[in-house]
Amino acid sequence: MTNNILEIKNLCVSIGDREILKNFSLTLPKGEVHAIMGPNGTGKSTLAKALAGHPDYTVTSGEAYLDGVQILGKEPDEIARLGLFVAFQYPVEIPGVTIANFIRAMMVARQPAGTPFNAKDFYAKLYEKMDALAMDRKFTSRAVNEGFSGGEKKRCDILQMMMAQPSYAILDETDSGLDIDALRIVAEGVNKMRGNAFGALVITHYQRLLEYIVPDKVHIMDGGRIVHSGGKELALELEQKGYAWVKENFSK
Repeated sequence: MTNNILEIKNLCVSIGDREILKNFSLTLPKGEVHAIMGPNGTGKSTLAKALAGHPDYTVTSGEAYLDGVQILGKEPDEIARLGLFVAFQYPVEIPGVTIANFIRAMMVARQPAGTPFNAKDFYAKLYEKMDALAMDRKFTSRAVNEGFSGGEKKRCDILQMMMAQPSYAILDETDSGLDIDALRIVAEGVNKMRGNAFGALVITHYQRLLEYIVPDKVHIMDGGRIVHSGGKELALELEQKGYAWVKENFSK
């Protein structure tokens, strides 16, 4: 397998006895941002959760490699330490755990055993990222996502990503529930991550997010697999023509 790519080959995933992903294949190189679009129920969120190691999703066949390392079947924390970050459509609340402590635990877990933790450097970096996301520093003492608005939850996700500095990120409907100002700020956070050491897969229903996070490639899913791919202009064409156009022309 090749380094510097996230490679998914013929992935089949089921929930119970229902197959959701059907021979799904995709290659995401570092240095690129790809977007996945598609109708509800076609498997976009299933893809994110299966790659993250969610126990409710059963991989029946296929492969997924992160820089040449097979990740299917590994525990979620191991997949994360290998360099994959996943922001889910509905971020979970973690009562009793502050944002600062949660991110600190994440950072410590990524360090080699026995490495001293520099709290001063940690907070300097944390506040820098929070300022970039227009987050009030008081949020560091709030429980993760508890009582947060939709926009605050998504900013919290992006803050975690910016602190973790993963090799790859899957962002599942990061634009869901965001007003136009929050959308712009969250997109700016993602764009700050762009570079040769980072690849992102952005899952969305709408063209509007892709006006801020301009993708290198756009993939359209239907029936649990990618049925058509193209450049950034494909998202606009899809929004104009709708998913009926996809089913008539590409979903066989």
